[in-house]
Amino acid sequence: MTNSDLPGFFHDADGAARRGQRRTLRWNRVRLVATVVAAIGGALPWKIGSFGFWAAVSVAGFAVALAVEILLLATHPERDWFNGRAVAESVKTLAWRFAVAADPFPPGLPPKQARTELRRQVAAVLPAGEGRVTTGSDDPCATPGMVALRAGPFPERRAAYLTGRVLDQKQWYADRARDNERQALVWRLVLIVGELTALGLAVCRVFGLWDLDLSGVMAAAVAGGAAWLGLRRHSGLATTYGKAAADLALVHDHLRDVDEDEWPAAVAQAEDVMTDERTLWLNTRPADQ
Repeated sequence: MTNSDLPGFFHDADGAARRGQRRTLRWNRVRLVATVVAAIGGALPWKIGSFGFWAAVSVAGFAVALAVEILLLATHPERDWFNGRAVAESVKTLAWRFAVAADPFPPGLPPKQARTELRRQVAAVLPAGEGRVTTGSDDPCATPGMVALRAGPFPERRAAYLTGRVLDQKQWYADRARDNERQALVWRLVLIVGELTALGLAVCRVFGLWDLDLSGVMAAAVAGGAAWLGLRRHSGLATTYGKAAADLALVHDHLRDVDEDEWPAAVAQAEDVMTDERTLWLNTRPADQ
C-alpha cells in the first residue's frame, strides 16, 4: 500500500499543509531579505543629484517587509502548515491501522463495523484542522486498496506494513535528520562568516582604512540568518528525526517476530512511536500561531 491508496481526506490535508509550508517559508524569506536591503540602503550615502537613491532603497525595503508582515498576520499560512499536517498524519495512521487490521480495527471486527469505526475515528480528528483544512475528496475514509489489504492473509499484511509504513517512515526520518544536520552546519558557518566580516569592517573603520559604516548592515544580515535558522529549527529537527529513525529500526526488528495474535497491539504501539514524534514537532509551534 502506498500514499495513493490513502483516504482522500489525507490528500486534502497533506495538500493544505504543503501549501501552507511553502507560503510560510517564502514570505518569511522575502521579509528577511527586505530587511537586509533596507539596512543596506540606510548605510550607503550615494545620491543622484538631490535624489537619495539608497534612501529610497531603504524605504522600499522597509515597505516590503511591512507589507509581508501584514500579509502573514492576516493569512497565518503557518496554521495551514501545522494544522494540515496534524490532520494528514492522524488520518494516515488510522488508515494503516485499518488496512493491516490493527487496534482499534482488529481482524475479528466485521467489515461493515470496521468501516463505520474508521469513519467515526476520522471524523474525530478533522477538528484538529481548526477550519484551515478543506476536506471534500472522494474515498474520504476506506479506499479500495485499504479494504483489499485488510482482507488479505496475515503474512501479506505484515509485509506491507513493514515495507510501506515502518521502513518507509524510518527512511524518511533518517533522510530528514541528515539533511537538517547538514543545513544546520551550513547556516552556522554562514553566520560565523558574517560575524567575522562585520568584525573586520569594524576594525578597518577604527584604523581609518574604511570610512563607510556597514556595521548595521552586517548586524541585520546576521540577525536575519539567525531568525531563518530559528524558523527552520534544523538542529532540533536533526536530533528529533534521528531518534525517531532509531526507534523505528527497533520497531521494525520487533514486528518481524510478532505473531498474528500479538499483531493488532504491536502495530498500535508502532504507530504510537510515530505519533509521539509528530506531537513533539507540533508542540514546537509558537503559541501565537
